[in-house]
Amino acid sequence: MSVRTATTSVTVTALLCGGALLPAGPAVATEVRTAQAPPGPVVHAHRGASAYAPENTLAAVDAADDLGIDWVENDVQRTRDGVLVVMHDTSLARTTDAEQVFPDRAPWAVKDFTAREIARLDAGSWFGPAYAGARVPTFKQYLDRVERNRQNLLLEIKSPEIYPGIEKEILRVLRQKGWLDRRHVEHRLVVQSFGVESVKTVHAQRPDVVTGFLGTPAVADLPSYAAFTDQINPAYTTIDADYVAAVQKLKGAHGKPLRVNTWTVDDAADASEVAGFGVDGIISNAPDVVRDATR
Repeated sequence: MSVRTATTSVTVTALLCGGALLPAGPAVATEVRTAQAPPGPVVHAHRGASAYAPENTLAAVDAADDLGIDWVENDVQRTRDGVLVVMHDTSLARTTDAEQVFPDRAPWAVKDFTAREIARLDAGSWFGPAYAGARVPTFKQYLDRVERNRQNLLLEIKSPEIYPGIEKEILRVLRQKGWLDRRHVEHRLVVQSFGVESVKTVHAQRPDVVTGFLGTPAVADLPSYAAFTDQINPAYTTIDADYVAAVQKLKGAHGKPLRVNTWTVDDAADASEVAGFGVDGIISNAPDVVRDATR
C-alpha cells in the first residue's frame, strides 16, 4: 500500500467511525508523503482526473485524490458579474446543458452569463449519468476542495485576452483563501497561461509566485522567457530530449533551473517516452496510467 493510500484509509476509517482526526495528522501525512515520494516526473491531473470524472468539477478533483495524485490542473475564467469560475472552454455548450436551459443565448460564452445562471447548469450529465447534477465550481469552491484534499494546484488562466485584469482578481482570491502564504507559494501553487503578457503580469504583481508558460518557444527565445517564468510547459508532441535539455539549462525567474511540464499524455508508451526526455512533470487526463508507466 502506498503512503498516500494508507493516509486516505486512515482518514476514511476515522470519518466512518465518527472520530475526528488529530490536528497534527495532515502535517505529518504531508511530510511522510513528501519524504517518500517515488522518483519520476511529477504527475498532474489534467482538469482533475478527467478521464474518470467530468472535467474541472469537484468530482474530478476528488477522483484525482482517490488515485493518490497530489497535483491537479484547472482553468479559470470570469462571469459577466465578475465571479471567477472553473471552466476550460470559453463556451458552456460542450460540458453543460446551457443550450437546453438557455436556448436563446448562443454561443453560450462564459463571459455572457452571471454566476447565478452558471450555477443552475448541469456540468456532469454529459460525462455519464452517475455525475448528473454536478455543477461548475466557482474558483473559491475549487480552492476549498483542493485544500480539503491537501492537494496542490497548477492553475491556468484561460484566454486572458477576454478578461482584462483577471490576473489581479485571481491573485486576490488566492490571497483571501490563504494560498499566497509561504507554504503554498513555495510548494503548492503554480500559475500558468498561454498568454505571455498574462504570465508577465502575474510575475510583476506577485514575484514570489511560481509561473509557467504554456507553449514551445524557440530555443533561441528561451532566455527572454526565463526572465519572467519558472516553467516551460509544452505539448508532448512538440518536444524531444534536446529541447528539454535546452530549457533546463537555463535558470528561471527564481534563479532555479527552468522546469518542463508536458501535456496532455494519456498513453503509457507516450508517458515512458517523454519521461525518457527528462521532463520534470507530465499533465494527464489519466494520471494513474502515467504514474504507473513512469515509476
